Amino acid sequence: MRINKFLAHAGVCSRRNADLLIAAGKVTVNGVIVTKLGTPVDPQTDRVAVDGRKVSLQGDLTYILLNKPKGHLSTVKDSFQRLTVLDLVGKDKKVYPVGRLDKDTEGVLLLTNDGELAYRLTHPKFEIEKVYRVTVKGKLDPRLLESFKTGIKLDDGDIAHGEAKILETGTQSSVFELKMREGKKREIKRMCHALGLRVIHLKRIRFAHLTARGLRPGEWRHLEKSEIGRLKKLAGLP
Repeated sequence: MRINKFLAHAGVCSRRNADLLIAAGKVTVNGVIVTKLGTPVDPQTDRVAVDGRKVSLQGDLTYILLNKPKGHLSTVKDSFQRLTVLDLVGKDKKVYPVGRLDKDTEGVLLLTNDGELAYRLTHPKFEIEKVYRVTVKGKLDPRLLESFKTGIKLDDGDIAHGEAKILETGTQSSVFELKMREGKKREIKRMCHALGLRVIHLKRIRFAHLTARGLRPGEWRHLEKSEIGRLKKLAGLP
């Protein structure tokens, strides 16, 4: 098994973040630092550690749906001791967020220790749909939303796409729904900034088929078997 896949299955992080840990020299196999991303490991005989802490494969897989409130980071731990989503679901649960929501962004967030599923749900080729409710300052010209479909050039040169439709419009603020199949860092706010729009509230209302219906901000629940099955089907897993 490749080392990044091992770390993902062990519930440490996603494969993508595992690659970052490996490249940073934070991972050892049998006491030796590894920096080669494709390094193979034997889960039965090799001793794998991250920052000196032994890592083992998870026995049980956990899937949690959280209605994330403002003020919590979508990460497992923070070096500045700020609140994270694990402060809401319990630090005893060995799970990590699938993708990220900014500290001031609310809404649907999936947490799991199923590394293979998490990897696929965040990989662009599977095009998992996410839906957001975006509130911007001032009155919004409906014609401006066509730019999301044709593509918006971001500050790093990437072109981002989405599907947008107006929900409410007024002189003080306007609200639109945005469907995305990508997941770049702060992408929606960067898209809006490129169009001269100031985001004053952002909430993810759907991730794949999952919504936060019935959950108040900060509340969470375990996924039902049928929900897990649908996610795996979307991700091409048995």
